[in-house]
Amino acid sequence: MPMFQPELETLPRPKLTELQNQRLREQVAYVYERVPFYRQALDEKGLKPSDIRGVEDLHKLPFTKKKDLRDTYPFGMFAVPRQELARIHASSGTTGKPTVVGYTKGDLEIFAEVVARSLAAAGGRPGMMLHNAYGYGLFTGGLGLHGGAEKLGMVVVPISGGMTDRQIMLIQDFKPEMIACTPSYAQTLAEEFKKRGITPEEISLQYAILGAEPWTEAIRQSVDEGLGVRATNIYGLSEIIGPGVSNEDVNEREGLSYIWEDHFYPEVVDPETGDPLPDGEVGVLVFTTLTKKAMPILRYWTGDLTYITREPGPSGRTHARMAQIRGRTDDMLIVRGVNVYPTQIEAVLKEIPEVVPHYQIVLTREGPMDELELKLEVAEPFFREIGQKVLSDEVIEADQRLAHLREKVARKIKDNVGLSVKVSLINPGTAPRSEGGKLKRVADLRKLR
Repeated sequence: MPMFQPELETLPRPKLTELQNQRLREQVAYVYERVPFYRQALDEKGLKPSDIRGVEDLHKLPFTKKKDLRDTYPFGMFAVPRQELARIHASSGTTGKPTVVGYTKGDLEIFAEVVARSLAAAGGRPGMMLHNAYGYGLFTGGLGLHGGAEKLGMVVVPISGGMTDRQIMLIQDFKPEMIACTPSYAQTLAEEFKKRGITPEEISLQYAILGAEPWTEAIRQSVDEGLGVRATNIYGLSEIIGPGVSNEDVNEREGLSYIWEDHFYPEVVDPETGDPLPDGEVGVLVFTTLTKKAMPILRYWTGDLTYITREPGPSGRTHARMAQIRGRTDDMLIVRGVNVYPTQIEAVLKEIPEVVPHYQIVLTREGPMDELELKLEVAEPFFREIGQKVLSDEVIEADQRLAHLREKVARKIKDNVGLSVKVSLINPGTAPRSEGGKLKRVADLRKLR
């Protein structure tokens, strides 16, 4: 498999560690000098930059959390004056002030470089056309993928998100080989092609690079089959750089993504204590940027739950690999004392051929107890087989196959997740769909009450 920067992607582990140690020492001294937040944080711990000799000393440093970025809004975490910035991005700010991130020209070069590595790992090649359906604007996805694709030598179609009819038309007319979007929007496009009677063999796409929301092997399978592609996961977050922190290799697709750890040093820590965990154990993913200059971050608590391994991958790359995100500490649902992540439910659904992974979780509390309802689409072949409108309560009660399917789904979730749920089967195409952005699968009505 060709690589964008093979000399760095296959750097022997001792050389890679030496580079990380050097860059970490420089970064800690840099932030101590330029970012009052970090100077105060280190002073409070009685630390000097010289106390951090390499990655083995990272645990001595405090965590940086999203609240710290909001408390220093808008530019309090920046290490350079505004005049030295080349670009500013920000989160949506749905829970208050947005999280603001900045980039120097050098940072944007690094951004393009790691995205180019990711695209190459996902199957991208110079001269290929990328249909970029990530949103452009303050969100880092659109411009991030755009810059990396140009760096790799690809032709970019900056379609952005939404306008599904236009997306379908341009894919048919331009015949791109690769698409970048969220997994849920890839599913939406696959369904739209199917409605138009266009088979996967008639679609020009060969590869899909998907990210910005957690997804499962069931969703990968539906995208692969629906679009006729090989889909890989791209991981990133704005606070670290944006998309391109890690990516799967298209020939491996084991759910393990290579972290470009010459730029981003990963740790996994215990969600409760913050203590570092050994490779292979699931915990909270933490990143330290090693090369960013506008907004360097030490030990950023991502909230994402995963594990990492430093065993060499089949591709020959030597960088650490992270597993698919299992959920987020802040996305965790606590229902009757049970911790539940939507991805756990998706993992159960992939084992049931009569349903598809289009669903909505509805949480209510009419009395003293929480109730979880799973609104779940039946698969079209099963729907045609029963020949009934699933939304009709009378039909559901009358058709034993539907009653059996509801019981089957509920039993499997109970066995695997440990939670009793009410399963409501709904018609194909009626669950919420993505229109290009992140898909909200959970409606927590307890908060409204």
